[in-house]
Amino acid sequence: MNLKKAVLLSVLSLFLVTSLEAQKKKPEPLKVEPPFWWADMPVQELQLMIHSEEIGHWRASIDEPGITLVKQLSGDSPNYLFVYLDISPDVEAGTITITLKNGKKTQTLNYELKQRTTDKARNLGFSSSDVIYLLMPDRFANGNPDNDTIEGMLEPANRADNSGRHGGDLKGVKDNLGYIKELGMTAVWLTPVFENDQTPEYKAYHGYAATDMYKIDRRFGSNQEFVDFVQACHDKNMKVIMDMIHNHIGDQHWWMKDLPFKDWVHDQSVYGNTTFRGTVASDPYAAQYDLDKLQKGWFVNEMPDLNQHNEQLADYLIQNTLWWIQYSGVDGIRMDTYVYPYADYMARWAKETLEAYPDFNIVGESWVETVTHESYWQEDRDGENDGYNSHLPSVTDFQIHFAMRDGFNSDFGWETGIMKLYFALSQDRLYADPMKNVIFMDNHDLNRFYSTLGENLDHFKMAYAFLLTTRGIPQVYYGTELGFKQGTQGGDGDKRADMPGGWEGDARSVFTRSGRTAQENEIFDYVAKITNWRQGSPAIHKGKLMHFIPTDNVYVYFRYTDNDRVMVVMNMNDSEVTISRDKHIQMLRGYSKAVNVVTDEAMNIAGDFKVPGKTTSVFELRVR
Repeated sequence: MNLKKAVLLSVLSLFLVTSLEAQKKKPEPLKVEPPFWWADMPVQELQLMIHSEEIGHWRASIDEPGITLVKQLSGDSPNYLFVYLDISPDVEAGTITITLKNGKKTQTLNYELKQRTTDKARNLGFSSSDVIYLLMPDRFANGNPDNDTIEGMLEPANRADNSGRHGGDLKGVKDNLGYIKELGMTAVWLTPVFENDQTPEYKAYHGYAATDMYKIDRRFGSNQEFVDFVQACHDKNMKVIMDMIHNHIGDQHWWMKDLPFKDWVHDQSVYGNTTFRGTVASDPYAAQYDLDKLQKGWFVNEMPDLNQHNEQLADYLIQNTLWWIQYSGVDGIRMDTYVYPYADYMARWAKETLEAYPDFNIVGESWVETVTHESYWQEDRDGENDGYNSHLPSVTDFQIHFAMRDGFNSDFGWETGIMKLYFALSQDRLYADPMKNVIFMDNHDLNRFYSTLGENLDHFKMAYAFLLTTRGIPQVYYGTELGFKQGTQGGDGDKRADMPGGWEGDARSVFTRSGRTAQENEIFDYVAKITNWRQGSPAIHKGKLMHFIPTDNVYVYFRYTDNDRVMVVMNMNDSEVTISRDKHIQMLRGYSKAVNVVTDEAMNIAGDFKVPGKTTSVFELRVR
């Protein structure tokens, strides 16, 4: 054999071996989202986002009774294929087979449709009958120290860092549900528990920089642990509100290494970062430049801004919402940065979510400056405003927060002091239903309210009584029941202290009476007394509100139904004052007795009566 033939045979042999190896090579594994679905869902359309190397060159087909392939399309990246299915309500649970072909190459995707849970004790919604307890899992309690730092995840736990990850988790919260129940809370709102696998420099313990929207962060627990947590809350007759974010993701999200479409996120080099001016979204005179900065600018450099006008992304986000509702059984959603995304998308999201789960409820974070701007984002009444209907039942009522912050920190005057509370409430006609507003003294983004009031315990108690008796759905930030103070190290960590006793080795535990200071027990007892009382008050849950213009630093209002009546007297003066029966006879007629819900003391109100200074007195009225 001559040299030329030998070389030719060698090349041919290598080609044959390579071809055989190529034929043996398995296709890249398929990442499919959602990872599974259910039969007989309240929506028939299912979008499958399939991610794998060059999968965009493949095409899907399906031959299953009751299932139709509606459309399919590739992304700008060749590594994505979007497959839309229509699933008839009569399709039974089981595994469906989707065939994927690329020329002569074929692979099979076996996709599970689970049996849908239709238990009536889940997806219950929340209302003015509830009191919501807001907590940050990372800062509440560390039930499983083994998951504090996980190999392969970017940020380890470091409790010494005020702004770092501290190791709190779902098990820690679950272990202390009895404490939350004892306070009288009826719903638990967790800041986001999605995977936030961000760099240690960013510090994503708060959960608002998702890197995978179908996974619970493993440092909080597993997906199944979240399901178990929701069930544990339901077993204690407490609801669960899940925090979601559709405005942005974390810059370490797996999408960012391979965007499905070029316009999946907004271009930061064009729009920069947001101005945080939420009023722009409802401003009839807003310049396009300002709208673009709000809606397309990134929240911070580590949070790419999502483009919900990309149809596939919008479908993905809505479907992700429905998946979590069905999978976990949560009762409501708090949507972060509600006014930042495109308003038409947010309206579509709210509408489709509530059509699928009519008993559900949603509150949108609408951090804006005035009642007018706030009310714009609640579902419209009779086509008001500019024709825009958000379909959003509830908003975060920052106006009540502002009124409490300023009202309890200034002397009484026509536009100051407790007049701030009166003026805020007197504009309620602008809301479709102010009873659905979520009201609060503070939250994880605001300074601790006790410190905001200069650590004035009397004012703090008065403010809490107002929060629990005015209209709306009260939200209480963890630690409020103990008089948590604002930290002094700087940064958001100052607002988000650990609960003492939530970690092994803590010097004391505030989860026990013996572990609390005398003042902490005083505040705890006051909060628990009035919050537990509220659970059984129809007048507070669904009653109307009537208030009298504050006079001489005294504010009187009533909550009432046909059969129940509550009188609230806020006396900001240092000394006791006399309350005129004649002035308030419209509400007092027919009632001669009152019981103080905090002290349980009965009082004769057949004539004028006295109330103590620096106190918000809450009375249940009695005929005799």
